This record gives sequence, C-alpha cells and structure tokens, in this order.
Amino acid sequence: MTVPPGLEIVGPVPPERTAILSDEALALAARLQRELGPRRAELLAARAERQARLDAGESLGYLEETRAIREGDWRVAPAPPALQDRRVEITGPAEPKMMINAFNSGARVFMCDLEDALSPTWANVLDGQQALRDAVRHELRFTSPEGREYRLNEEIATLIVRPRGWHLVERHVTLNGEPLSGGLFDLALHLTHNAHELVARGSGPFLYLPKLESHLEARLWNDAFLIAQEELGLPVGTIRATVLIETLPAAFEMEEILHELREHSAGLNAGRWDYIFSAIKKLREREDAILPDRACVTMAVPFMHAYTQMLVRACHRRGAHAIGGMAAFIPSRRDAAVNEVAFAKVREDKEREAQGGCDGTWVAHPDLVPLALGIFDEVLGDRPNQVERLREDVDTDPARLLALGETPGEITEAGVRTNISVGVRYIAAWLDGHGAVAIDNLMEDAATAEISRAQLWQWLRFGVALADGRPFTRELYAVLRDEEVERIGGRGEGRIGEAVDLLDELVLQERFEEFLTVPAYARLA
Repeated sequence: MTVPPGLEIVGPVPPERTAILSDEALALAARLQRELGPRRAELLAARAERQARLDAGESLGYLEETRAIREGDWRVAPAPPALQDRRVEITGPAEPKMMINAFNSGARVFMCDLEDALSPTWANVLDGQQALRDAVRHELRFTSPEGREYRLNEEIATLIVRPRGWHLVERHVTLNGEPLSGGLFDLALHLTHNAHELVARGSGPFLYLPKLESHLEARLWNDAFLIAQEELGLPVGTIRATVLIETLPAAFEMEEILHELREHSAGLNAGRWDYIFSAIKKLREREDAILPDRACVTMAVPFMHAYTQMLVRACHRRGAHAIGGMAAFIPSRRDAAVNEVAFAKVREDKEREAQGGCDGTWVAHPDLVPLALGIFDEVLGDRPNQVERLREDVDTDPARLLALGETPGEITEAGVRTNISVGVRYIAAWLDGHGAVAIDNLMEDAATAEISRAQLWQWLRFGVALADGRPFTRELYAVLRDEEVERIGGRGEGRIGEAVDLLDELVLQERFEEFLTVPAYARLA
C-alpha cells in the first residue's frame, strides 16, 4: 500500500481489507480532499450562517439570483438505459445479507446505503466497500449462523450507492492531520473499484446524494464527479446522481440543483423522513411551525403534499425522474391484523405517489416490493416512467412549503413516549454498529431518530401543552424517559445507558445539535 503524501490511515486495516485501500483509491481520495475540502468547509459554514439568519426571523424562499435558471429552457441529460425504469426501489445498508435480499427482491433498483442506514464504524466502512465490490462482480455470498446460504440471483436490481453527506467525516483517514470528508472517501473507493466494472456490465456508477442544502453543494458534487472521471479515464456523464430533496432549503432550489448536475443528473427523490427533520430543525425557533406527533405527519398533510408535487413538477419540467418517498413498514410474521392496517396505509401512500406523477418509489422491505410494483404497474403499464407528465397544474407558491402550522393533530403523551423510546433504542443500536434497525414494525434509520429528538427539543423549548392539558416540561420528560428506559430493559441493557445520556444531551441542551450522528460518531469504538 502506497499512501499519498500527507495522507495517513489511522485506523487498523485487517489483511483481508488492504485491497480495498488500494493505491489508486487512496490517490483519488487524497486528490478530492485536497482540491474540494476547502470549499466543503466554506459550504458548511454557509449552512450555519443561514441557520442563524433563520433563527433571527429570516424566511426561506426562491433565490432571486437564480431566477434565470428557473425561467430558462434546459433539460438534464437523458437517463441511461439501466435507469429508465425505476418504479420500485428498495433500500438498505451495505451489509451482505441485507444486500443480497434487496438485490433479489424484484425491485428495479437497490439503493445501497453508506449513510443513514450504516453505522460508520471503521470495520463497517471497509466491510461495506468490500461487499459492494463483490456484489458488482456477482461474487457476494453470505452464510448465516444457522448455515443458510445467501447468493445473488442471475438477474438483480440495478445498484445505486448513497455516500455520506457533506457534514460527515471519516476520522480514520486524514490529510495533513485533518479527517477526510466521509462522502469523498466513500466516492473514491466505490468508483475506483467498481465504475469500470459496472459500465462493462451495462450499468454504471449511479449515486444518491444526501442532505444537500443548496445548488452550490450540488456543484461541489458535480466537480467531484469531473475529477473522478478524469482520474479514472471515464467519459464525462458516466456518473449519474439522484439528489435526495431531504432538507427544507433544498426544496426551494430543486431546479437549480438539477441544473448544476445536468450531465450527471438522474433526478430527485422525496426523502421524506429527513425532510420532516429538516423542517423542524430549520424552523425550530418558530412557534407557528411546531408539528404534532410524528405519526400525524404523513405525506398527505399540506406542507408534505406540496413538497412532493413541486418535486414532480420540477423534475418532469427538466426531463428528470421524480422518485417518491419511503415506506418503512416491516411486515409482521405473527400479527396479521397489524399487517392488514399497515398494508392499507402503504397502498394509499403509493397510489398517491403514482397517480401524482412519481416515476418510482422507495420501500424498506422485500415483502413490500410486490405491493408497490403492482400499484406502479397499474399507472405506468408498459411505459418505463411518466416523465412526460409535466404537472403544470401544480401551485408553486413557496408559502405552501412552509405551512407546517396547518398540520392536523395533537402532541400527546404517547407521542412523547414514542419519541423517547425510538430515540434511545435507535441510538443504542447505532453505537453498537447497526444503522438500520427494526423498531415496532418500522425500519428506523438515523433520519427517524432525528425527528424524535428534534421534536422533543422543540416541544421543551416552547413548553407545549399536551393533548391532556399538561405542559411538557423537563421534569415530565425525565419521568417519561425513565419509564420508557425501564420498559425496554433499563440502562444496563447493551448500550442503552450511553444512548440515554446522548439523548438527554441532545434534548436538554440550549443549543440545537445539527446532526445526532456527529456527537454519536465521537462515541463509536
């Protein structure tokens, strides 16, 4: 292994993972960090400055300086053949068993997650990259402790990889003493090992980009693609990226984001859970933007419905795919009644998306693939997508995106308890190395835990009244927290104690922590 000047690997590298940290991969990672790292830091600082203005009362809206882009006549590059039909996409972490099940699920696309569904222990990061390399070559295998063998089918879903967002670092690799951007590190390793192989197999290096807050952040990714394609000898436009519109600011810059990625664009996705979290976070100082219990915040409420409609309109206007949001339900093996209710909700959700113009949707479990596929088949028929449906009828009034106060529902003790329970259980699992966790028949990742702790922080901030009339205070939080912790086994169970301490820190401190995964990362082994 030849390490580029200034680069240092500070994490242990098992002999079986040295090939993943190849000279070529490390050279690309170092170049990306050296050339783009300073701009990344500037953009993260710009996020903080914008948040300070929002906290002081500034409102969000369309950018005047990009009006010409919104009013211009342009389209993104046509989708490559492998991405023409995306009617059902399944997601999951870069873990062999889950990957094989997802690839074999019958979904058109598998989004392999190196971000919110993967706890970024150093071992998980390296193992995930190895699993990706093996999967691309149809060599991925898994044997369960019971001896069951898992292998890839001959025909599998098209692979899309989600690297880490701009706010995350990889502390086990440094350049001149500073940790690398987690996203640039993920990108460098994946592209180096797999881009040419994917192209040779009739696919390509396809990506999902998370947590963007502006078109300038999309421009940074685009520049990373240009550097990587040059370094690896790939034609410009080989890399294709779908951007998750999962932050409130990005919803006001959807067309600008598509424009920045024109030759590399594969569309936009309605990343609903992170979007809800971002809406709470960005408007955290506005009492008129407080949301009710998380269960009340469905895709049918006004601000979420507006966001999805505007996303479809923006994408189809520019010839790009619009992908709907996640169905996180995990079917029960024992409770048919639970399944009946949940499947009805999933059906309603997917019908709304398909009939509203989405070209595809997300599910978290293989058992949901046939349901979602059937719904999109009914709408699409033999067509691969419905990009031609322009949705010029959609109202683009920016106030619709900010109408959180119109969300029906109450804040209840049960809602508080759910947020505490989900927050503690998810954080404990994440600290133990598991980023995708089944909790109460839902697949939870970092985004849903973010909603839980953000609501608790904001509800305490304003001392909201619960549905029964009691004010939500720090004292009531402590009582309910202790009861919920005992219900799930107590502080001594696994890493529950550490999780409770971190949740308390996130919920009770005056300052709002931008992402729970940042302080949590410092606690990872």
